[in-house]
Amino acid sequence: MQKPGSRLDVTNSVLTQLCRHNKRLKYTNGEFNEMNKKFKIKDFIIITLLTSIWVNVSELIRYFGYVRPQMQDYLSTIPNMGAIWDIQIIAVWGFWDTLLTALYVFLFWLCAQVFGNNSKSILISGFMSWCFFFVLFWVGSANMYLASWNNLPVVLPMALLETLVASYIASKLYLKKTDNGK
Repeated sequence: MQKPGSRLDVTNSVLTQLCRHNKRLKYTNGEFNEMNKKFKIKDFIIITLLTSIWVNVSELIRYFGYVRPQMQDYLSTIPNMGAIWDIQIIAVWGFWDTLLTALYVFLFWLCAQVFGNNSKSILISGFMSWCFFFVLFWVGSANMYLASWNNLPVVLPMALLETLVASYIASKLYLKKTDNGK
């Protein structure tokens, strides 16, 4: 049994404080518990589905609020540009958003394995997701004259917000899974 103020008690207290700064580690009863390094497909699917709510809302706001009107104007010579109520377009959009969300969540999980479940992982995974998915897509589209360069200063910050919030949501959901011991 350790006495208050004993060397063991001080060590446990210091270790507990250190673990508060590294969300990947937990120190209880003399043991370190780390964010589960094993990739659990069930957790991944649940977290992806929950995070996809935000991604779908964000995509719809960006598309209907800014992208669609701009693209219809810029590509006015293309018949039915921006048609959305076609079942094929809705299916492709659903696949796109699901794939996008799965990639956000997986990239966050990878970062959390290296840096812990903390703001550093949220920022790195959110920023890298933004670069991989949106910067490449929009710069490539503009470079092929399929989008206006004038849209990028508006569309890219909106997309960055989406990726950072998605990474934050994934972070909190993984923490909840870890806290529940699942």
